[in-house]
Amino acid sequence: MSASHHGAQPVPHLLDDAHHDGSELYVPAGTPSLGDDVPVRVRVPEGAPERAVWVRVVRDGEPTMVPARLDRTVDGERWYVADVRVHNPVTGYRVLLDEPDGYRWLNGRGTWRRDVTDAADFRLSVHDEAPAWMHDAVVYQVFPDRFARSSGGVGAPEDVPGWATPMAWTDEPVATGDTGRQLAGGDLRGIEQRLDHLQRLGVDTLYLTPVFPARSNHRYDATAFDRVDPILGGDDALASLSAALHARGMRIVGDLTTNHTGDGHEWFARARADRSSEEAGFYYWTDEEPGYVGWLGHASLPKLNYGAPGLAQRLVDGPDSVVARWLRPPFALDGWRIDVANMTGRYAADDYTHDVARMARTTMRAENPDAVLVSEHFHDAGGDMSVGGWHANMNYSAFSRPLWTWLGDPSSGLTTLGLGVPLPRRGGAATVATMREFDAAVPWAVTAHQWNMLGSHDTARIRTVVGSPELQEVAAGVLFTYPGTPVVFAGDEGGLTGTTGEHARVPMPWQDVDAGGGPRWDAATFDLYRRLIALRRSSRALREGGLRWAFAGDDAVGYLRETHDERVLVVAARAPWAGTVLPARLLAPGAQPEVLHGRAALDVRPDGLRVPGDGPGVHVWRLA
Repeated sequence: MSASHHGAQPVPHLLDDAHHDGSELYVPAGTPSLGDDVPVRVRVPEGAPERAVWVRVVRDGEPTMVPARLDRTVDGERWYVADVRVHNPVTGYRVLLDEPDGYRWLNGRGTWRRDVTDAADFRLSVHDEAPAWMHDAVVYQVFPDRFARSSGGVGAPEDVPGWATPMAWTDEPVATGDTGRQLAGGDLRGIEQRLDHLQRLGVDTLYLTPVFPARSNHRYDATAFDRVDPILGGDDALASLSAALHARGMRIVGDLTTNHTGDGHEWFARARADRSSEEAGFYYWTDEEPGYVGWLGHASLPKLNYGAPGLAQRLVDGPDSVVARWLRPPFALDGWRIDVANMTGRYAADDYTHDVARMARTTMRAENPDAVLVSEHFHDAGGDMSVGGWHANMNYSAFSRPLWTWLGDPSSGLTTLGLGVPLPRRGGAATVATMREFDAAVPWAVTAHQWNMLGSHDTARIRTVVGSPELQEVAAGVLFTYPGTPVVFAGDEGGLTGTTGEHARVPMPWQDVDAGGGPRWDAATFDLYRRLIALRRSSRALREGGLRWAFAGDDAVGYLRETHDERVLVVAARAPWAGTVLPARLLAPGAQPEVLHGRAALDVRPDGLRVPGDGPGVHVWRLA
């Protein structure tokens, strides 16, 4: 249906206003030190009535106003600059626009004609940001039991431990019930045999869910941290996989539970056998059944107590810790993803979370300064992401959930991620407001490296959430063009489906993959992901640029990614819409829009840039 049939639709709200973010156009690259004066820049569009611009800086808890000076006027925009002293490890600031009809504030959520709290202030941080390779990384998440068998067999595995229920490779995982017992028999050498698939797709970082021995297929109930599960091939298989990845110029990130162990863990066995042992102090004990605290009440996952002497040294602190050991050869992991990081060290009056995060980062920096530390936090992670611990977070709150509520199919019967209520259908303005609010809660250095996902081993599959290949294309288009690090759950690139996290852990259908497509593998979706990853790699703006929202309507949103040398416009639409006109100054003088992705040209008119109104789909243009 053409856009002309939708002329009665409301015009999308244009977000053409004063702007600042923490990217290179506005803040010098690199991590500042205490005492540095950092020039921060603000752009104000033509026609804005500002009489003066000030930057409000918080120093030792007290605000002070720093005047901004007009630096230059170019292409119809005025650029102001103010010098912000980095006096505290995290220095918050926001912009005041003095205008004839009253002042406005500019913070990470936008501009406001009212007073606002400090919660969404911009932040300068002296804490080391994520390693530079994260700018370019595209991460591929693998659940080892379901990715590939080195034997190539498809029947139910024969030699399984007593806790397991054998599962044929072609079986569909159960969605509820005792899901953790189904063992399909994937292993690490099977992953190594399939690295060509990862490179064809274009990903360069493999993230493995846990590989330690356990009593479940997910292995978050580790029985030891000093060896690889023999079912997966043991230590030699992990060392071989790591070497094969590094030989291809790729990286590998592991998964560690710092919040709990399994009830079969060696430490817990010693703790139960001898309550005077050092290990007994590692856990929380109660008078109620089962006699100890389990994660979210699960008796199989006894919670760790970081108030105990010796626990941190065993797990996260120093060269003899679990965190350090696996970063060294022959395993040479390039980082850790930390399971339920938001709950690690937190129980009742205890709160050691930030201490654990800082210790882990310090340990990793000593072993490998380029190692990355990523937290799992499904909710508001703002308070945990500015203290010098985690480099980035699995970005469910600022990316996955708002995108689901914009693109999700309400008739799917799915519930909202983590809430247990029906998935709503919200407009683009609400989606953008949500993303801006959560992004504003962390420093830009974190936003620029967040692990953005359309789903994971803990959620429904994105194809099931949105209900169609066309809307999965929209979701993927945003994934690969938004600030942060894209993470693909293995199989999403072929349109695999699943209604819950457990049901989504479907074995990779290699017979269909190898055939170039089939009943369980959408070759067109694979090609789409491959092209979008290649697009991201071709554009520095898409990898490192700032984020400036251009417009937000019910069915379409648009944003700009910008560096000093490139400006890219991304428009995502979930349905046919009326189109819109953007300011002509967004196009560099003398330039013509270059179509990078999509099927529509950007129409350059005297009154501005006409964005076509077809959909659903994603269009990407280079403007400078």
